[in-house]
Amino acid sequence: MFFSLIAIAAVIALFVIVSRQQNRIALVERELAVLRGLVQPGAPSAADAAQEGVPEKAGPAAVSVAPLADDTAAAEEIVAKPEAVEGDAVAGPWTKGKTSPAQSAEPSAPPQPASVAETPAAGSPAPAKAARQTDVETALGTRWAVWVGGIALALGGLFLIRYTIEAGIFGPGVRLTMAGILGLALIAGAEFIRRTGFKVPVQGAAGAYIPAVLTGAGAFILFGTVYAAHGIYSFIDPALAFTLLGAIGIAAIAASLVHGLALAGIGLVGAMVTPALVSSQAPNPWALFVYLAIVLAATAATARIRDWKALVAAAFAGSGIWTVLYMVDAPDVNLAAVLFISLATLAVLAFVWLAGRDAAVRGFDWPSIVPGFFIALSAMGLSVDPAFASAGDALHGAVLLAALVAVPLYRPRALPLVFAAGVATVLIYLGIIPPATIGADALDVGLDAQPFASSDTLTFRIGIALGLIFLAAGFWAARRLAATASVRAACWAAWGVIAPLVVLLALWLTFGDIDRDLGYALPALLLMLAFAAGGEWIARAEEPPLAGGSALSFALGGAGVAGLLMLHMAFGSGWTTVLLGAAAVVPALATRWRSYPVLGWIAVGAAVAVLGRIAFDPTIVGAAFLSRTPVFNWLLPGYGVPALAFGFAAWQLARTTNGRPRLAMEAASALFALLTIAMLVRHAMHGGVIDTGTMTLAEQAIYTLVALGAGAILVAIDMRSPSSVLRYGSMAAGVVSAGLIAVQHFVVLNPLLTDESTGTIPLFNLLFLAYLLPAIAAGALALYVRDKRPRWYAAMLALIASLLAFAYATLSVRRLFKGEFIALWSGLGQLETYTYSALWLVIGVALLTAGVWLKSQVLRIASAVLIAVAVVKVFLFDMSELEGVLRALSFIGLGAVLIGIGLFYQRLLTRAARAT
Repeated sequence: MFFSLIAIAAVIALFVIVSRQQNRIALVERELAVLRGLVQPGAPSAADAAQEGVPEKAGPAAVSVAPLADDTAAAEEIVAKPEAVEGDAVAGPWTKGKTSPAQSAEPSAPPQPASVAETPAAGSPAPAKAARQTDVETALGTRWAVWVGGIALALGGLFLIRYTIEAGIFGPGVRLTMAGILGLALIAGAEFIRRTGFKVPVQGAAGAYIPAVLTGAGAFILFGTVYAAHGIYSFIDPALAFTLLGAIGIAAIAASLVHGLALAGIGLVGAMVTPALVSSQAPNPWALFVYLAIVLAATAATARIRDWKALVAAAFAGSGIWTVLYMVDAPDVNLAAVLFISLATLAVLAFVWLAGRDAAVRGFDWPSIVPGFFIALSAMGLSVDPAFASAGDALHGAVLLAALVAVPLYRPRALPLVFAAGVATVLIYLGIIPPATIGADALDVGLDAQPFASSDTLTFRIGIALGLIFLAAGFWAARRLAATASVRAACWAAWGVIAPLVVLLALWLTFGDIDRDLGYALPALLLMLAFAAGGEWIARAEEPPLAGGSALSFALGGAGVAGLLMLHMAFGSGWTTVLLGAAAVVPALATRWRSYPVLGWIAVGAAVAVLGRIAFDPTIVGAAFLSRTPVFNWLLPGYGVPALAFGFAAWQLARTTNGRPRLAMEAASALFALLTIAMLVRHAMHGGVIDTGTMTLAEQAIYTLVALGAGAILVAIDMRSPSSVLRYGSMAAGVVSAGLIAVQHFVVLNPLLTDESTGTIPLFNLLFLAYLLPAIAAGALALYVRDKRPRWYAAMLALIASLLAFAYATLSVRRLFKGEFIALWSGLGQLETYTYSALWLVIGVALLTAGVWLKSQVLRIASAVLIAVAVVKVFLFDMSELEGVLRALSFIGLGAVLIGIGLFYQRLLTRAARAT
């Protein structure tokens, strides 16, 4: 029923087209007669031709052309440009309110002389183009009718076969013959229509090109006929069916050159599905892959002529999918056949699809991503899958990876192949690392500490070969492209560095000694030298030479990473940290001879690596090997040498390249100097043990000092290179520090409440680390940011510094009387109580003096608050708790201090009055 309605709609649409086209043809004939009369001597006049049997709708056209009869040159111009009349696509002659091209000419424009008419700049009026609007009638009559008609023809051929089967009218041979004749007739009819000069002058109808639709329907019917002859009736053997189906697909692809992309898609789908439709008792992989190579070559050649990128990408995808399915499902894989189709795919890409494209088009060819993905997937399967790798088939995978690198060297636009080969190599060699080496056995993931890929002698040798291939090809291509295509050069240099480094790292973790292995340190040293020399070689080919582009940056960055690996392989953890920090000086010194921007960032990378190293092991050499001798232990060189090296690197960069790397090295130097002091204090306070499991006040004090130091460093960098991130980041570090101090130092970890040991050393104890050092740091930061940050921020830091200093002095008095443990529940003595009063008064006077000297209202207010607290303590606590001379001295001291403060303020006011 549905197809009957479609057929009725198609008939109605075709009837409307025929009836409307008659008027169109009559109109065109009259217009041609008018134009012929303008250019042929003795022909009827324009007025007579315009009045002979011209329909009413053609009247305006005759009127518009009549004024041109007086000017032969203008008429010749019209005839010389027939596309203005016939070539313009219009919405259809049946559309109301639309005019034909001849009707759209401007009748009011005055005629121009021939010399003027021949010059476009003379402003000769051209006929206005008709409106290009598509209405529903146009869509129904030109596109939908054709599309539905083509589908109906294709399905009709199949339904005809089905009907003859159900009715038993003809035998199978006759039915298939009739279907084949129908398919061939449709293709022949399409070719006849095309050769008769079939054209579609209606806008939007080009996508419904009737010859293409008929050809596609015929190809569809032929596909079905051949498949039925083989799969249903077994009239033909698999070899013949395979050949016929492939020939139909390739023929359809070839015919798409004249019929468009849609037919090519139909032919490609049919050709790729053919191996699945034809089954055999003894499948031959060579027949499959030779057939796929032929289809791929034909498709690429067709797509190359018309630049159909989607078509060739689909062809590569089909071939790749067949290869993967064969490798997964075949019981005994023929590796030579797999290698053949992969190399054939690369050959089609290089010699057919990309032929002649490199000189004309810049950038990269995105269809190359598809073959790169599938061939890299095949190479990974051969290298990782135990079924292949155990049989030594990893060598075939290495050949495919090498081919992926070789093709872009010949066709630079096939750059995605390099990425495919590089990613595959990295994944393969990261997969050979035993999980136990990197701690993955701690996770219950069912790996049984087994690597994903096999690690044997062949894998070792292939890794070395692949690393050398990437190194040589990457640097050679980067040098060749450095002056003309910097992005491509950078990509080549990147993979020329990444792949060898990953292979070296994987081989070391798999076959070497992870703690110390000089056998792998030497190749790492050679790689570092090769990367550095290769980078210089690339830089000399830049334009201008030695500019320090991105390709050079990758090369020198790789040299830095290789140097890091070399240090870790050759030395123990302690010397690695120290030497890595000192190595930051090398790229800084290199800026004396080369002004490459990357040199400064390599120094920054060294600082980041040292920071990561001490974050992994703050003890530098491990807790079991760290000496308990104060100061002179591995902490001093482990933190101090990097601090000095980073400072020297910053000094050197400031005199050569300057910029943000210099600021980062200054920040690193200041941070490591602060960490050196903090870690040495922590070491001394904990008896040489700094890696305790529970949070202590000493550990929290280190974090606080680091946060305050980071805030100061960010402010310093922001003043040299302003940035909103640095501005708000510095304030965030200060606020976090204040929060840590308020919560952790004063409440949670306060030794008054926890009874934590304050240490046995009188001065350098826990109180010094947790209260005095943060007080000094917060006060210094408050002074530094007074005119650089908002007032509330500086005031907050000054208040925190005052509270920390007050806490340090008070707790130090408590420790003086109570010893190592100063918990509140140990009680208060009379002399201790009096000492607090005297101390608070002294601190109050000191804060008042500092506030006046620094002109800080916050310090003066803090002084007033502290003295007020002392007054309350004396009158409420000392009066009841103290006895004898201590009570008297308490009140005498308080009175003397208050009188002195009053005298001090009176003198300040007197001086101010005299000054005014």
